[in-house]
Amino acid sequence: MTPEEQQRAKQGVLLAIGAYTMWGVAPIYFKAISDVSPLEILSHRVIWSFVLLALLLHFSRRWRSVRDVFQSKKKMAYLLSTSVIIAANWLIFIWAVNANHMLDASLGYYINPLINVVLGMIFLGERLRKLQWFAVALAACGVIVQLVAFGSVPIVAIALAFSFGFYGLLRKKVSLDAQTGLFIETLVLLPAAAIYLLWFANSPTSNMAENSLNLNVLLVAAGVITTLPLLCFTGAATRLKLSTLGFFQYIGPSLMFLLAVLVYGEVFTSDKAITFAFIWGALVVFSFDGLKTSKQSRASALAK
Repeated sequence: MTPEEQQRAKQGVLLAIGAYTMWGVAPIYFKAISDVSPLEILSHRVIWSFVLLALLLHFSRRWRSVRDVFQSKKKMAYLLSTSVIIAANWLIFIWAVNANHMLDASLGYYINPLINVVLGMIFLGERLRKLQWFAVALAACGVIVQLVAFGSVPIVAIALAFSFGFYGLLRKKVSLDAQTGLFIETLVLLPAAAIYLLWFANSPTSNMAENSLNLNVLLVAAGVITTLPLLCFTGAATRLKLSTLGFFQYIGPSLMFLLAVLVYGEVFTSDKAITFAFIWGALVVFSFDGLKTSKQSRASALAK
């Protein structure tokens, strides 16, 4: 590896850690505005993300990529779908954090990599290796045990995992850079967000003119909270191999887990403990398989 490649790899690692750390501590932000309803927070998140992304596109002179997407009916159809899915994902996550279901949110993002593998098999024709099958089976056992033994279903976790999984799948089919894609998604959602805030959000915090400066700054910051980790992630993805990047994805849910238990006092009940144990076991198997496959691929490349 050349010195330039080493430097890019180091930058990629720092950007990946930054992205997943910001995603992991995002609940602190949503807890700080917990007096605002989830739908209001979602609306502000859409509006201020749109504004920030528009500025970034303007200064980077990338409006042509937006225009090209508008000229493709197929890409626009995909982005209409992804905008609805990501809005649902954001809304569920915001509600989960502020309704003291952060452990469920953490579980959802632990499950997500395994859901991605299954979706890749079903919709992209990808084949699962034996250890991947075992990891998926372990995760399924964790959910089944919670259902059978305790009569509860981790609905929030499953909803977050599947919504983000389908979002990633559809965005992969669009094959569009994250910045342009998110801009169009927020543009699609913008009318609904604006209409909700102007006409339907009948709450003490819905009128920004009457809010405190501190609250308004926090609401506007929703754009940064949404966009900054995504830009870091995109920067990391261009500098690191996908297999390497994948090992950083557990930072986010791990930080959420620690925040839920140690800071916000959520109870780590026995049903959650059993499910988490199965999921963590599945992720150990999944990660081991990834390392093993990556090592074999490098060895094969060197042998040629």
